[in-house]
Amino acid sequence: MMRIQGQIVDIPNQRIYKGEIHVENGKITSISEKDHTVDSYILPGFIDAHIHIESSMLVPSEFAKLAVTHGTVATVSDPHEIANVLGIEGVEFMIENGNKVPFKFNFGAPSCVPATSFESAGAVIDSEGIKTLLQKPEIKYLAEMMNYPGVLFNDEEVMKKIAYAKQFNKPVDGHAPGLRGEDISTYIAAGITTDHECFTYEEGLEKLQKGMKILIREGSAAKNFEALIDLLPEHFENILFCSDDKHPDDLLINHINKLCARAIAKGMDLFKVLQVACINPVKHYNLDVGLLNEGDAADFIMVEDLVNFKALQTYIDGELVFSEGIANIKSVPFEILNNFNTDKKEVADFRYETNAKKIRVIEALEGALVTNKLIEDSLIVNGNLVSNIKADNLKMTVVNRYQNQQPALAFITNFGLKEGAIASSVGHDSHNIIAVGVSDEAICKAVNLLIETKGGICAVSNSEEKIVPLPVAGIMSDKDGVTIGKQYAELDKMAKTLGCTLNAPYMTLSFMALLVIPSLKLSDKGLFDGGRFEFTSLEA
Repeated sequence: MMRIQGQIVDIPNQRIYKGEIHVENGKITSISEKDHTVDSYILPGFIDAHIHIESSMLVPSEFAKLAVTHGTVATVSDPHEIANVLGIEGVEFMIENGNKVPFKFNFGAPSCVPATSFESAGAVIDSEGIKTLLQKPEIKYLAEMMNYPGVLFNDEEVMKKIAYAKQFNKPVDGHAPGLRGEDISTYIAAGITTDHECFTYEEGLEKLQKGMKILIREGSAAKNFEALIDLLPEHFENILFCSDDKHPDDLLINHINKLCARAIAKGMDLFKVLQVACINPVKHYNLDVGLLNEGDAADFIMVEDLVNFKALQTYIDGELVFSEGIANIKSVPFEILNNFNTDKKEVADFRYETNAKKIRVIEALEGALVTNKLIEDSLIVNGNLVSNIKADNLKMTVVNRYQNQQPALAFITNFGLKEGAIASSVGHDSHNIIAVGVSDEAICKAVNLLIETKGGICAVSNSEEKIVPLPVAGIMSDKDGVTIGKQYAELDKMAKTLGCTLNAPYMTLSFMALLVIPSLKLSDKGLFDGGRFEFTSLEA
């Protein structure tokens, strides 16, 4: 039997006391008050209530090694990204790999593969595929229903997927950015229980008042903490914390613990904050994660204080998985799966012949997935529409990676590049190649670098090429988190050396093909108006 002493944080009863926990066979056998001299605090582990593990560029087993260092014991994980590349085989890879390490991954059945009919994905998961997945004990919920128009217009396939989730008594996650009024009421009435896409206080409040649970998201790209955190004091029973997408360099530094620290710094009640971070996800998703009660799985953490929540130890099923700065989780072998089938491109493939005076331009926004649509002056050289570096209207492309097709072209502002190009095969949701650059030559060079390696993220300048290969489905590394985190940080630095002014250039780039987020995006099939949910022309 194992005995652990500390200041025990009893969240439901809102008290802290000196105590001792007895653990046997992975379970808490008793918790008792006992005088001792240990100053550290024991509390239930943190849970990321909505994350795409793939966005960390790490396979689940390597993600776990970093997450436990911040006191995270579990995630609610949508394997939507790998599913868009490899279908059900990709979901099964995530489950199998996650099962090899002591960490509580809770996967969902990806509801939108492909996310829309306006892009080319590598796979399709129809309602029968969803039914198959939902029958697996490892699948805890129907993952984010991004096709909100399908819900509003009662699409047969969409409604079948939701019906299967209800049949297996598993919750349905939402994705409804900016949806308000009667539309959100209809969406909720279909049986959708959460939303992690709120970007204003008023939107979050309306959804809470109508019965939804709201996830306060603070990831590497989308940051909604400041906009939504003031909802917590009054609505803490129906709020959860999540990352959605967390790049590896960020995961090296912090996780859900950081959101707790920020909430406490704003003067919020400790027990309310911890209920959001530790308790609510377990209750909502019916997770097999202990909550520091007798008879529970021994999933808990020891933190230095209740201000910064620096983890000292992390226990999962009674196993000490992190202590004294070291994660006790070993790397595990796994098979590398991929789906990458396109030939190298020519510079001429990125030429756009026109005499249009005005063009539509995507405005990328710092810390947001939504974009604005602008009308700007075109710059034409020898009949070719080219990047206007001075005006920061840069050419971008999305290249189908599953078959040979003509690259789609558009223009984007706020990337700020003065030289070269950056590119990524992490391109939500279908994970085609996405690139932005100052010239057709630079864009072509970056795209071909990714085609050669069958996936990755890269930057090219006039004199240098730098790439982080992502051989697993073209979106994840086969390396450990520290290695990939450092490589990513170096690449991020190079992008900024080339002039990029965005805080997270690659994360922002990866969302510029995400059609289900308004308002202007680019798929491999063309420029897309997310507000009207239809293609639009580059020429204005």
